[in-house]
Formats: sequence, structure tokens, C-alpha cells
Amino acid sequence: MASQQSDSLDAQSRARALVAAVRERLAPQAAARTTAVAARLEKVLDAFAAERVGTQHFASLTGYGHGDQGREVLDRVFARVLGAEKAAVRLQFVSGTHAIAAALFGVLRPGDRMLSITGCPYDTLEEVIGLRGEGQGSLAEFGVAYDELELTPSGAVDEDALDAALAVPRRLILIQRSCGYSWRPSLSVETIGRLCARIHARQPDCVCFVDNCYGELVEPQEPPEVGADLVAGSLIKNLGGTIAPSGGYVAGRADLVEQACCRLTAPGIGSEGGTGFDLHRLLLQGLFLAPQMVAESLIGADLVAETFASLGFPVQPQAADGRSDLIQAVRLGNPEALKVVCRAFQACSPIGSYLDPVPASMPGYASDLVMAGGTFIDGSTSEFSADAPLREPFNLYVQGGTHRAHVELALVRALAALHAAGLVDLPHTG
Repeated sequence: MASQQSDSLDAQSRARALVAAVRERLAPQAAARTTAVAARLEKVLDAFAAERVGTQHFASLTGYGHGDQGREVLDRVFARVLGAEKAAVRLQFVSGTHAIAAALFGVLRPGDRMLSITGCPYDTLEEVIGLRGEGQGSLAEFGVAYDELELTPSGAVDEDALDAALAVPRRLILIQRSCGYSWRPSLSVETIGRLCARIHARQPDCVCFVDNCYGELVEPQEPPEVGADLVAGSLIKNLGGTIAPSGGYVAGRADLVEQACCRLTAPGIGSEGGTGFDLHRLLLQGLFLAPQMVAESLIGADLVAETFASLGFPVQPQAADGRSDLIQAVRLGNPEALKVVCRAFQACSPIGSYLDPVPASMPGYASDLVMAGGTFIDGSTSEFSADAPLREPFNLYVQGGTHRAHVELALVRALAALHAAGLVDLPHTG
């Protein structure tokens, strides 16, 4: 027993020393991310000021919500922050997938052709498109044709293949900004702008639609500012600042946003209906907090990347690489290692630390998932969490984090647990 306790203390000591050393190496990079908060926050503050946000906008109307000033101000503030003509921010969107689906069903009509240029979309969109499952009213069942382009070996969009694909008229091009559950670099806003320009040069009326999940406020600009016609995302990711209780958004060209809202509500109602349940304050305050929360998440992601890379694990992206989203992928290569890390992260969570995450099915996903997410908002990936599909090559996806110290503590526990399980050998200290 004494020997086991000594081994455990030694593993914890080694893990702490390793994480501390990585933190010190990354200190200049963390400082730069902290400095960048001011510009993002200034953008948010300018939007609040331009729309004259006051406490009167915190209250919501009941019932239909027609003429709700708080909802209308909220939409205009988000539109300014995202550089869009119009935005619709709604608690009635249950997830980012729901917001994306509303946009797709709102814009596309039977006989239209849709093209994904970032490979296979995120798992939860497969049933929306009709790649998996049947009888639930997918786009395919409504007569929308779908094609996708494979990424290049380096994980980039194949622009030559895109040119060839644009020989066929396309109503909508899907661009997934984040890597999702794939092993590829996330797309920068600059790259998205270049792709949109290329598409519009060939097909001016084609809608460039960006799945913006995990990417908001990571870079100085957003996709609508560089040519994207429509974007969608979740409020329990970046823009909710870790306190939005639910919801999502669509933003971009006014006509396209209205079409998406007509699918959320009904044709003829569109963006004019829907109460905010007196929660507008949380959505506005979450947006105010978002630049700081995003920066902390990025600093945590850098720490995760550099720590696991120092132990020989492949990571995507590297800590020194540019980032366009919050997600950090680590190729653990072993299903047991995935479970060990998620168990350690869960044990270091503020909520449900006593729970043991076990692989299980989730609605919308093809594979069983193991998830660590002891978050205040259920499912919030702007708070520190990690998840992994139980399939080869057993990649772990880490995201979020309200403050870097939490990520450090969770990393120490995970490394010590991996060492105790014989899945990694931690270097000796000093």
C-alpha cells in the first residue's frame, strides 16, 4: 500500500513538473493571446454602444414575442460582431446542428445541388443531409442532391477539384471551418475568404455557407466579413461566453437569414416571432465575456498540444501553429487511453466529478462516444471538456476552458493516470 501511494505521488510530481515546464515555454504565446483579447472585446463593446444596449433589453415579451425589442437588439449586436447584414440569435435553436439544419433546409429546395468542400461533414450532419438513416425527412428525402470533395493529403481543400466541381451548377457550398472529428487543420478566415471569392467568381449566385462552430472570436475577422453568405453556430460554444444556457445563431445576408428563420418558426413568421424567456441578459453578458473565454480556451489548447507532443503523441494542430478554432486533437491510438484521460478530466470537473464516463451512443453520432464534460451548462464545449469517438485511430478532442489553471490541473491528473496505467512514461523531475 505504501509503495502504491509513493508511486502515485511520484507520478503526480512528474506530471506537475512536466506541465509547469510546458507552461513556461508557452508563456510568450499565452501573453500574446491575452493581448489579443482587447481588440476582440473592443469590437463587442462597439456593437453594444452602436445599438444603445440598456437594461430595458434584458426583458422579453411573452407569447408570440412580436416586436420584442430585446430580441431585435440582440440580433443587431451579434450581426455587428460577426460582420453580417443580419443575425438571428435564438434560444429555440437547441444546438449548432439545429441552427445549421435550419439554414440548409431554409435555403435549399428540391432539385438543388449542395457540395461540401471540406470532406465528410461533422457526424451530426450526416442524418440531416441523408448520408445515414432514413425516414426522418433528410435533405436527400426532399430531393436535394449532395456531393463532397475529399481533402488533399495535407488536409486542405482541393481547389483544383473545386474548380472542376463548379462546372455543375450548385445552390450551396458547405464549408466546415472546424476540424470536427477529422484529423486536419481547421480553416482560417483568410482561407475561407479566398474560397468564397473563387466560388463566387464562377457561380455568383451560389451560397457560401460556413459551419462556424468553435471558430468565433478566435481570429480578428469572421467569415461574413470576407465573403461568406451565411454562417451558423451554437451559443454553448464560443459566443455564449460559458453562461448562455442554450441556443444558436444564423448570420449573413438578410434574405438567407430570414429563410433559415422560416424553417425554425414557420413561413410568414420567420424572425419576427419567439420569446427570449427573459434570458437576453445572459446572452448579451455571455457575448461580452466571450473574447476572454475564447482566449483562455486557446491558451489551454496550446498547453494540451505541447504537453502531449512532448510525450511523443501526434497532435493537431501543433502549439506553434495558427489556430482558427478551439479544438485540440491528440492521437492517443488506444481506446483505453481515451477512457483514462476522459475519466481524469471528468474527475477534475466542477460538476459531476464523481461520475465515470463510459462509451455510449449519442443521438446523431455514428460511433459510441466517451465524453468528459462536467460543465455548468450541459453539453457546453466552451467550458473545459473532451470527447472521442470510439473508432480508429482513437483521437481525443479537447476543447474549451474558462481559465487555464483548470486545464493545467486536469492535465496533471490525466498524465498521472496514464502513467499509472502503463500507457505513458513520464520523465523524471530535476
